[in-house]
Amino acid sequence: MSEYLSPQGLEKLKKELEELKTVERREIASRLEAAKALGDLSENAEYQEAKEAQSLNESQVAELEEMLRNAVVIKKPTDLNIVQVGATIDVESNMGRETYTIVGSEEADPLQDKISNESPLGKSFLGKKVGETMEIKTPGGVVKYKILKIS
Repeated sequence: MSEYLSPQGLEKLKKELEELKTVERREIASRLEAAKALGDLSENAEYQEAKEAQSLNESQVAELEEMLRNAVVIKKPTDLNIVQVGATIDVESNMGRETYTIVGSEEADPLQDKISNESPLGKSFLGKKVGETMEIKTPGGVVKYKILKIS
């Protein structure tokens, strides 16, 4: 499955992966060596904790590598006639005028008005044009949105 990322989001994931592969791996290796030096590994809590940290780190590395393999870098849309991933839209609803940027799920941040293309709201906007109206069921009831501008 494709993971939509902005160029900044892609760089952030690459840095996080590099940190896990270098710094974290070295720290865990040091912890394992120190724990081995204590002797009997079967009852060595420090060794068990370091092994668990190693396992967690390696699964995070594998997850990030998979995300990066499937990453689709979001470019600013050239077709401003239709809502697509990467577009910023101005909409009007019974709650007033709002601006949203449609992003991939990894970068979604509703507090910064970045909504996922996989969210109910994001899915509803995708493929729509300026002037189109849609109704979206929310926990607070049905909200009617009209697309005012795509940029």
